Amino acid sequence: MNKLFSIMLLVVFGILMPEFAFGKRPVDKKPNIIFILTDDLGYGDLGVLYQNQRKAEGKPYHSTPNLDKMANEGMILTRHYVPAPVCAPSRATLLLGLHQGHAEVRNNQFDKALPANHNLATVLKEAGYATVLIGKYGLQGLEGASPSTWDAYPTKRGFDYFFGYVRHRDGHNHYPAHDVANRGPMELYDGDDEISASLAGSYTTDLFTARAKKYIQDHKNGKPDQPFFMYLAYDTPHAGLEIPTMPYPAGGGISGGVKYIGEKGNFINTAQGEVNSFIHPEYRNEEWPEVQQRFASMVRRIDNAVGDLIHLLQDLGIDEETLIVFTSDNGPHHESYGYGEYDPIFFESFANLDGTKRDTWEGGIRVPTLVRWPGKIKAGVKNDSPSGFHDWLPTFAEISGLPAPANTDGRSLWSILSGNANEHQGRVYIEYQVNNNTKSYDAFHEAKRGKKRGEMQVLYLNGYKGIRYNILSHQDDFSIFDTKNDPGESRDLAGTNGEFVKLQQEMKNTVLRWRRPNTSAERPYDNESVPAIEPERKLTKGIKVSKYQIDSPWVPFISTSLDSPYETLIVPKIKALPAEKGFPVLVYEGFIKAETTGEYEISFNTNSGLVMHIHEALLIDDDKPTIAKGKGTSKVLLEKGFHPIKLVTKNSDNGENPKLELKWTGPGFQNTDLVVYH
Repeated sequence: MNKLFSIMLLVVFGILMPEFAFGKRPVDKKPNIIFILTDDLGYGDLGVLYQNQRKAEGKPYHSTPNLDKMANEGMILTRHYVPAPVCAPSRATLLLGLHQGHAEVRNNQFDKALPANHNLATVLKEAGYATVLIGKYGLQGLEGASPSTWDAYPTKRGFDYFFGYVRHRDGHNHYPAHDVANRGPMELYDGDDEISASLAGSYTTDLFTARAKKYIQDHKNGKPDQPFFMYLAYDTPHAGLEIPTMPYPAGGGISGGVKYIGEKGNFINTAQGEVNSFIHPEYRNEEWPEVQQRFASMVRRIDNAVGDLIHLLQDLGIDEETLIVFTSDNGPHHESYGYGEYDPIFFESFANLDGTKRDTWEGGIRVPTLVRWPGKIKAGVKNDSPSGFHDWLPTFAEISGLPAPANTDGRSLWSILSGNANEHQGRVYIEYQVNNNTKSYDAFHEAKRGKKRGEMQVLYLNGYKGIRYNILSHQDDFSIFDTKNDPGESRDLAGTNGEFVKLQQEMKNTVLRWRRPNTSAERPYDNESVPAIEPERKLTKGIKVSKYQIDSPWVPFISTSLDSPYETLIVPKIKALPAEKGFPVLVYEGFIKAETTGEYEISFNTNSGLVMHIHEALLIDDDKPTIAKGKGTSKVLLEKGFHPIKLVTKNSDNGENPKLELKWTGPGFQNTDLVVYH
């Protein structure tokens, strides 16, 4: 009997689960999913979150009756965070399921190509969904000038159909066929066709809503048994502060509201009247600056649109089959683009929070988030557990009956949406850099007014928010806030007692363990070594391997603390195990030991997908066929000591013998087998 077989006999747990749990959806039927993303809508811009309070206090306010109704019919996530306080990184993280410590699009990298990795569209397409993007994109790639030449055009990233603005800047004009203030006509695409010349009089909030309504009706009539995923990305209420041509049409749904006509010069039923002229009657107040009347009218138009869409779902009898998420890409802006001075202080769009767009104070990153699914999500409830944009990919994957890809930083929100849990077990992590200052609004805490932003970083740890501004060195301390009880971040808890002194160091260690450097967005802490950990027990050589019977289209995310394997064993080194029937997924967990602080390079060679984390940092992501190479290297700076690793791979079903080799090079040695401990 050989040594390896003896080890296996001692630790095999046996078959614990005859059927793969991931294959069972938590709901009976896959729902349609509509993800509505607004542009620069502040946390305080919803009536139910803040404007209704201003009304009760006799202050200027604007109303969102349809969104308030949506909130009352579903759940409000009161501490839901964007990954960065501007649109491009927020949208990339939303689609990829990777936070800003791993996503390729960071800082102000507008129009940078979305990587050809797993994303919301590709995952849901694999689950059998029709996928559509209507509205603003901005992740097409810097090279090219047409759908055929843009590297990451939406239909090249998993969307079956696209209608909207491709370039980031185009979304700053809400009349694609017209000159308005500081913006000229913009290109707008219907599939591969540029159609702006047909859109005279078309206001984008109405245009995108009308196209969304037509898509939903056509899909219901043509493919009623196939669920759809719609990413509806409005480019309002972002500046310019353009307003509609006329009142929102009465009614809604099939017979009312906005309608798609599709004729040149008469593309939608509101493409008539004077362009950029309609102030909502409730806001025609002579005491209000015109820019504020314009902004309030823009928000009300979005509110009308959401009411119209829900009306349509009810008319079609699919309301209870449709999950809707409504949110925003960052905090409120302070631009008008040609309509005069504008700041979000008149309505306090930031609510009782400090900060605006480009801040990582709460007002810049906490966004209004409503989730509605009649019969599945309890009505009129709130959840204040911190969560973020990267959590939607695993959430929608779970609802569709698929495991999330192993590379995701997100964790499914379904347990809190369904009411089965109160606390979300995910992470909030934010990075962003911009060379300007927080606004000096009187409503903000004095210590934050005019504060230089520079390099900023946020994480949540042990229930507390850590935040650093204008980071010059990794030694810079975090300010620490209890944002559940102190949303205005008025009391910095850092250093106030021994608990927070310890938490300060834990935060500094944790951010280095959660992220990877990216040369396109260099940070002051990129050259810091990842801190080692002190194992809870004495370690011995070898690594634990857990086997899961999962027929997954990709290397799946598995939580070995929650998901039961059908077999667990200890093997002396990381290596491929013999192929078995049933597409087993293998999870290797253990530790590597850095004998010296320094740079280590890990190389891999495999014929199956492979995803590897060290601590929580994504070290190897070689899974998606469009980018997987089967071999490569990854470098990481490690502090002397032990570092936890996790590798997930799945055996190929093509009959090829599995191959998995890992080597490493470090101070004083080259290309040796990775020594592992458990």
